[in-house]
Amino acid sequence: MNEAARLLSILTERDETLAVAESLTGGLVAAELTAVPGASRVFRGSVTAYATELKRDVLGVDGALLAERGAVDHEVASQMADGVRRLMGASWGIATTGVAGPDPQDGQPVGTVYVSAVGPAGAKKTAALRLNGDRAEIRRESVRSVLELLSSELRKAGRAQDTEQNGGI
Repeated sequence: MNEAARLLSILTERDETLAVAESLTGGLVAAELTAVPGASRVFRGSVTAYATELKRDVLGVDGALLAERGAVDHEVASQMADGVRRLMGASWGIATTGVAGPDPQDGQPVGTVYVSAVGPAGAKKTAALRLNGDRAEIRRESVRSVLELLSSELRKAGRAQDTEQNGGI
């Protein structure tokens, strides 16, 4: 079972849903998820916000933050994930933003990527990546990384839930 299938299975078991905000991956995360049969049980939808103003206008990323730091930033990734979660009415939102190349962007070198997962009860995790390879490799690794990040957050949330349940016995 691949990572996308595992994630969707966990979300199904937990009766939770997922939405995706993508920039540099251009829809690859959503494609990976929807390639799994039955994904529609938990996958709500996605926004490919390639243009910076869409990150602001559609996903609700703070305009001052974008003006100050640019679109390739850890807080931008977090706000994208939270924005798509709220927009789509999902339990979890994940996001990718970064520079796949061939040229630097916003003063950031090629291979600079941020992935984020935001969930219920304030769960939030963002990772900064420095990836090597060509454009396609950077995009593929970004997809893998954001799915692994969400998987990690789901495991952490599951352990916390188990602790709460066991503590009440």
